[in-house]
Amino acid sequence: MIDVPVARVEPLTTARALRGPFDYLIPDDFGEVQPGTLLRVPFGRRTITGLVVGIAESSEIEPERLAEPTAILEGGTTAELVELGYWLADEYCSTPARGLALGLPPGTGLGRQVGRSKKEKVSRITPLGREALTDGTRLGPKQRRILERLGEGELSGSAIAAATGADGPSLRRLEERGLIEREERKVFRAPEQQSVGRATVDSPDLTAAQQSAVERVVSALDSDSAAELLLAGVTGSGKTEVYLKAVAEALARGRTAIVLVPEIGLTPQAVTRFKARLGDRVAVLHSGLSAGQRFDEWQRLRSGEAVVCVGPRSAVFAPLENLGLIVIDEEHDPSYKQESDPRYDAREVARRRVEANRAVLLCGSATPRPESWHLLERLELSERVDGSPLPPVELLDMRQVDPRAGSFHPETLEALAEVREKGEKAIVMINRRGFAPWLTCRGCGYHWGCPNCDVSLIVHRETGSLVCHHCAFEAPLPNTCPECGGTTLSQSGAGTERVERELADLMDPMPVFRLDADSVARAGGHGEILSQFERAETGILVGTQMVAKGHDFPAVTLSVILDADATLRFPDFRAEERTFSLVTQLAGRSGRGSAGGKVMVQTLAPGASSISFAAGHDSAGFLEAELGRREALGYPPFSDLIRIFLSGEEEGPLDEKAVMVAQRIGEALPDQAAVLGPAPMFRARGLFRRRILVKTTDRTASVIAIRDVLEAIVTGRELGGIKLSVDVDPQ
Repeated sequence: MIDVPVARVEPLTTARALRGPFDYLIPDDFGEVQPGTLLRVPFGRRTITGLVVGIAESSEIEPERLAEPTAILEGGTTAELVELGYWLADEYCSTPARGLALGLPPGTGLGRQVGRSKKEKVSRITPLGREALTDGTRLGPKQRRILERLGEGELSGSAIAAATGADGPSLRRLEERGLIEREERKVFRAPEQQSVGRATVDSPDLTAAQQSAVERVVSALDSDSAAELLLAGVTGSGKTEVYLKAVAEALARGRTAIVLVPEIGLTPQAVTRFKARLGDRVAVLHSGLSAGQRFDEWQRLRSGEAVVCVGPRSAVFAPLENLGLIVIDEEHDPSYKQESDPRYDAREVARRRVEANRAVLLCGSATPRPESWHLLERLELSERVDGSPLPPVELLDMRQVDPRAGSFHPETLEALAEVREKGEKAIVMINRRGFAPWLTCRGCGYHWGCPNCDVSLIVHRETGSLVCHHCAFEAPLPNTCPECGGTTLSQSGAGTERVERELADLMDPMPVFRLDADSVARAGGHGEILSQFERAETGILVGTQMVAKGHDFPAVTLSVILDADATLRFPDFRAEERTFSLVTQLAGRSGRGSAGGKVMVQTLAPGASSISFAAGHDSAGFLEAELGRREALGYPPFSDLIRIFLSGEEEGPLDEKAVMVAQRIGEALPDQAAVLGPAPMFRARGLFRRRILVKTTDRTASVIAIRDVLEAIVTGRELGGIKLSVDVDPQ
């Protein structure tokens, strides 16, 4: 043991077999190095990016054998996020590097990539330069234009070039003569603000239920322990106003806050409201921003210039100090689960941060998860803020409608026509993208499927193509059948494109807007479409489940759900929950204004319990029934699930390795756990797949056992070419 201060550095690489951290000698001239500092370090024959995860007073390695970092990099993170990264890697069976990378500045990832500030030189005129404009000093025409323009105020290099045609040499010569000064400054890359929804600077009077909820949050903030609360409020009950008040109370106590929303599409509305109330203290983080904008917003949070972070899932890693509150809006939404390694659940990460900071977690939803309803302290908002009733819901049995007649029940068309006549607005949801989900030949029955996946290709009329929504395979839309040469091709079923086209024809001249993953692919697409719909005097918004998530448009008087029971057909124990949530959430978009509203639900299963509960706006009834069903079957929250996926190009070796992995895991698990599978899954992206599911009532011990088994298998290179992934709490 050698007594010499060293930095413990975790290499930020993708290598799974690498086990750090590694000791590096801190040079005397390096200044402050602490947990969270980013360094460039020699590693073997390479130089890589490393993150300081600790400072030690001694090392087991002799000083002369210790390497030194070559540079301190801009950015870095907090000691709390370093600790969180290690926890996340353990909890979700990932690597330390992948867990730690989530807490780094945007643009800084595994490998050499490091986010940076943008810098630009700013020029200003000196007193000598002002004299030169009047005392006859020899100046060229361009030099005079530059000095005259700078006499009005300092300018960046790009601005002065645009105004005067100045180039680098011209500016350098003026600087050498002492006529101007030039200084390098950071340039803040501000996110473009797309204003969507109602926003007021003044805080409205709270209802008694809202005030009671805020008071409970305040008491939790003033305690010296963590608290986890569920704000269960019907749609339109004013949950956002409770969030705003709660955030303001946290800031008043010198603490910071994170506000999570489920999708980028909801970020513009949330940012509009929070910035209207709290100003520039709010920063936004989401993937719709450029890398530079994300980096600069992250740095504002890191420096304390911004004290509230609004954004989707990844915003839970905002580098805020003295965190007092995390709000999770629409906490039921599955998009809070990351689907790539590490497969974290932002709700669980938020719980961990709240515990570490003795802060408050405030989850809100009109359709809470059964897990949250069962485990969290409830604050209930049972009425809309304006006292208006929830819109009536009408179930339309599509078994009685000829599918060849189009996507709409006759009563739905009547309701939409009434909206058009009155100049109001409607939202129509069908949870499928594209024009049609199936293309078949009527002559021989040939069906177009993906060559890489065991799924149908989706017809996209806009692009004239067939697309796989799993692997993105794309082919031109055919005119003839490759099997029989027939030209009678049937495009069956409906997606957002077909519904948009039908409505454009049926409701002309009423404008129709579409909101789905295809229409919002470009940056800012969500906010642009929502803003267009908001500004329109009348119109119909068609889309996938994006249209059901938290939008507040008072002029919407009709919500329509097509194929409401589609999610019930999935082999998933959450199918009932998701169906109930989708129907209830979209129903809540209607009737928020003085004109009231109604909801039309088209379904092939009008007697399904989840749809019946949703039609009655009965969240409590549904959740109690669902919890009873899950307890009987041993599903969450009465157990935890861990899923192991294996995939490979050949079925034989894949089956052999899947059986081996399942057996090894089964031998290592505690008695409170059971292994189900391996079971076959549909082929995707050219790979055959197998699934192993672990159901356990001892999550911690099971995760440790699985992690240890899989680490031994991977380190021993026992899988050959088989790929393996782990998903704790799969959604």
